[in-house]
Amino acid sequence: MRPCSAVILAAGMGTRLRSIGHQGPKGALVLHQRAIIEDSIDRLSQAGIARVTIVTGYQSEYYAALARSRPETIQLVHNPEYANSGSMYSLYLARQEVDGDFLLLESDLIYEQRALTTLLQHPADNVLLLSGATGAGDEVYVAADIQQRLLAMSKRRQDLGAGIAGELVGITKVSSTLMEAMCGYAEACFAANDSLRLDYETDAMVAAAASVPVQCVTVADLLWSEIDDETHYRRASEIDRSIRAKDLSD
Repeated sequence: MRPCSAVILAAGMGTRLRSIGHQGPKGALVLHQRAIIEDSIDRLSQAGIARVTIVTGYQSEYYAALARSRPETIQLVHNPEYANSGSMYSLYLARQEVDGDFLLLESDLIYEQRALTTLLQHPADNVLLLSGATGAGDEVYVAADIQQRLLAMSKRRQDLGAGIAGELVGITKVSSTLMEAMCGYAEACFAANDSLRLDYETDAMVAAAASVPVQCVTVADLLWSEIDDETHYRRASEIDRSIRAKDLSD
């Protein structure tokens, strides 16, 4: 089933961006005179995604104002434990708002439209988008089997051995079956560890992929960037110009 909704995880505090003077949530970071999350929502709309659920946390009032400006598109879920939880807890809180398959995105991304069309046109129910080598720093490497199904992820390339399929982008097509498996794994971890610190990708998705296949698709020359710190910001500013130039030429 082709997804018609998306979830954007946007609860993080983005403390590493304070060195460039940014005090708000990461999605509110401005490139080319516009917040990066607004560009992401516009790209989702262009791809046919009618509803976007944003999981908020730090400085949620920014997203409240954004939702008021786009009431037909945006709904909000708040993570009150944003300072003491991981990304999987944010996704877990959105489980009641997800109806069927959806696209899962991180809020600190810029990307070209091809990132979305690649996932939406892929026949598999669960698809993890990867890129070629970026050299950006803080990369998450993804290992896959011979059928390109997810096996493992790590920021330590040496931990994965052979079979590295690419670098994690932070955009995934998620089926209701995969979401159920991830949330089940999360519930068990939350109860056993008495902690909400769990990552949606390196922890929950990798665990769920043992029973629910997740296809990895690599777009070697994809234009994209995450923005976690000042180095990422400077790199993303250059990539953003390339993305906009490509938008004009397509």
